[in-house]
Amino acid sequence: MPGELETLTRKMFGALDRNDVEAFIQNSADDVQAVDEISRRWLRGVREAGDYLRNLVKQIQGVHSTISNVREVVWGDAGVLTCWLEQDYTYEGTKHHVSAPTTVVFRRDKGAWKFAVFESIPLPDA
Repeated sequence: MPGELETLTRKMFGALDRNDVEAFIQNSADDVQAVDEISRRWLRGVREAGDYLRNLVKQIQGVHSTISNVREVVWGDAGVLTCWLEQDYTYEGTKHHVSAPTTVVFRRDKGAWKFAVFESIPLPDA
């Protein structure tokens, strides 16, 4: 049975697959940090990440994400989830496939888990 962090992570990827940026933002800490493989930069803060994602969904289609090999660990009000991400999407008319080890760091804020750090670093094909 999936834990709380896995359930939240799967919901987050489902929301991104539907281009529902607001669901990601609502579940993010104000000081969230994320690596973006398209722009190849860090996004720091919920405002920067939200603005970037709102613009990105206008340029990206057909997102489909699957996570596997999920492990989560919780220490009080902090938690880490690691998994393997397989993701397909079309960006500016070109199809892309991402295969990436992924780490999500969570922090409990007012009783709710929030994304604090999101790293998904695509590996080149073997």
